[in-house]
Amino acid sequence: MARPAYRLLHHSLWDLVPIALGLGHFAFVVWLVAAFHSLSWWALVPLALVYAISMSWSINSISHNQIHNAYFSHRAMNRAFDLLLSVTIGFSQTLYRDIHNRHHRGNADLPGPDGKTIDPLSIYQRGKQGQPENPWAYTFLSFFRDDPKPFYDEMKRKRPADARWVKVEIAVTVAFYIALALYNWQAVLWLLPFWYLGQCLSSLNGYYEHFGGNPDLPIAWGVSSYSVLYNLIWMNNGYHAEHHYRPKMHWTKVKAFHREIAEQQREAGVKQISVSHGLGFLVAHRKRQG
Repeated sequence: MARPAYRLLHHSLWDLVPIALGLGHFAFVVWLVAAFHSLSWWALVPLALVYAISMSWSINSISHNQIHNAYFSHRAMNRAFDLLLSVTIGFSQTLYRDIHNRHHRGNADLPGPDGKTIDPLSIYQRGKQGQPENPWAYTFLSFFRDDPKPFYDEMKRKRPADARWVKVEIAVTVAFYIALALYNWQAVLWLLPFWYLGQCLSSLNGYYEHFGGNPDLPIAWGVSSYSVLYNLIWMNNGYHAEHHYRPKMHWTKVKAFHREIAEQQREAGVKQISVSHGLGFLVAHRKRQG
């Protein structure tokens, strides 16, 4: 007897939403290249900007939720979806999972006695005197400074199967973009700086997910935004303080969890911003004390 379709999902039928959006995002990337010569510059520029924003959106919603609560019941299906995400966003989803889990082990921590942070993405890693790094340096330089090789080498020792899949993801991703370039190299060249911009927007998003958080207080590790539109489109990524407090909680449950702990959050001084994290630079912020 065939397994019911909903049984293929490990957590919730709501996960059909990010799955469908992930497929749609991949189709959008292919369409941009295929339709490049038929589009006017008046269309190409805004579409390229949408492409850049979609990179950050996918990384911080579809890809992010897949890391914490893999959508499918079967490992092979999750591997396949990881591969799809890798090809779409342009880097290994499996390696990103490893780095992101390290981020949760450190939770945007301050440098220790050795001058290093546990969290490789910490906004304090290159800051001075206990202050976070300048947001624009973090946004535009993180792409060039991040070095995934040590994490891959450790993965190769401890989880060789994952390391092998990283190679598959990278190889297929490279082959995919070579194929796109052979089809239309001008389109790929045109999109390349916008791909970089998308990575920068993801870093900007990450910066304001923690700027104003309390590295020493678990309930306040993250900064939340309760913008309805942002959380609808970004699949509740705005509930970031709640997410860091309970990182394995499914994305559909964080809103109710926020209501449960709202009083504790107020007492702990959990920071909220009125805009999406990616627009956090529009909000006035107080300098960190201590």
